[in-house]
Amino acid sequence: MTPPPTPKLVRALGTWDVSLITFSTIVGSAIFIAASIVPRAAPDPIVVLMLWVIGGLVTLAGVFTYAELGTMFPEAGGAYQFLKESYGPLWGFLFGWTSFLVIQTGSIAYLAVAAAEGAGELWPALGVIGGKFGGALLIAVVTLVNYFGLQAGAGLQNAIAAVKILAMVALIVFGLAVTPQAATTAPTALSTGGISIGALGVAMIGVLWCFDGWYQAAFCAGEIRDPARNLPRGMIVGALATAVLFLLINVVYLRALPPQELGAASRIGEAAAHSLFGAGPARLMAVAVLISIVGCLATCILTAARIYLPMAQDGLFFHALAKIHPVHLTPGACLIAQAAWSILLVYTGSYEQLGTYVIFAVFVFHAATGAAIFVLRRKRPEWPRPYRAWGYPWTPAIFIVTALAFVFNTLVERPIESLWGLGIVVIGVPAYAWWRRG
Repeated sequence: MTPPPTPKLVRALGTWDVSLITFSTIVGSAIFIAASIVPRAAPDPIVVLMLWVIGGLVTLAGVFTYAELGTMFPEAGGAYQFLKESYGPLWGFLFGWTSFLVIQTGSIAYLAVAAAEGAGELWPALGVIGGKFGGALLIAVVTLVNYFGLQAGAGLQNAIAAVKILAMVALIVFGLAVTPQAATTAPTALSTGGISIGALGVAMIGVLWCFDGWYQAAFCAGEIRDPARNLPRGMIVGALATAVLFLLINVVYLRALPPQELGAASRIGEAAAHSLFGAGPARLMAVAVLISIVGCLATCILTAARIYLPMAQDGLFFHALAKIHPVHLTPGACLIAQAAWSILLVYTGSYEQLGTYVIFAVFVFHAATGAAIFVLRRKRPEWPRPYRAWGYPWTPAIFIVTALAFVFNTLVERPIESLWGLGIVVIGVPAYAWWRRG
């Protein structure tokens, strides 16, 4: 009797899906809230816009790097696969271990609670649910949608991403059409060199923080149709479109308020909308931010679960997570485990503190992944490369140097947190040995 075929992931994502995944993971709440870091550190309109251009270019350098690696290993896992193939299974495991323990699940917990609390502020009747319960409920609902099929999960995130794009375009169009409330063309003393290197570094951290998440689509490479074509195209289009929108949104911000006031705003998007359009549209901006957070959450839940499946299939994680659902053809067990751990982080309230710990580790993994392109071109020159990183070797080098600069800055500015983060990664070594022995 012939055994039934082993369930496999379905290659159903096209260029459009990859573009929206890239866009939606980048566009969470940061561009509407944390972007105020940039004018606060560098309160000069010309410098602010230049930093956003540089941030977009650095992000594209990372995208080019990941796109080549993703087309070499078009399977689920992204950086897990890249690090494993470049440096050995331990490095891939440590990335996946830290992602499950904190990086991805902590982000999911943060986004879910932020969305629940934002909904409670906009509609007080929902406030009785509470941020923790509301966040946990949101994680469970979005996970359930993803559990029942890739098309359902991708359809949800695509629909929310489309709404986000419309909201951002509306802000840009109307923001450029109305009379500016702040003079942005007058020269300032700061534009002649009055901003320190340290302040520029802080501002750049704010810019790249807003661009974070551009690499998530690579985790889903095992479910992309014709990944040699659709993965690089989708990631590049998504990142490039987001960079253009971010630049134009910051032009609108600078038309709304002077840099000093933008830097002082706790919610830069709402402050700018209130200045340009009044109280009513500012409330609509708050709704747009909420939708943006939910969209980012949906994308993270969809993509991050794809990291743990190949780990388990390689025997380096819980065996139960190695299974693909026989009917829905999704990493169902991974989705459930991810949701359970994320909800636990929600209720312990530890996700924010843990997030500060692993920033150091995140950029170490970024630097190592960027260097993997050089390692693999030397170790496996004959390996098929359907897409070769544009601008090689300069673009990967720029990405690596930027990641290492973040590593150095984090180590100097937050040495204790960096050591704690390193400790979380190191704990994975005995865990790896235990799974490896099994």
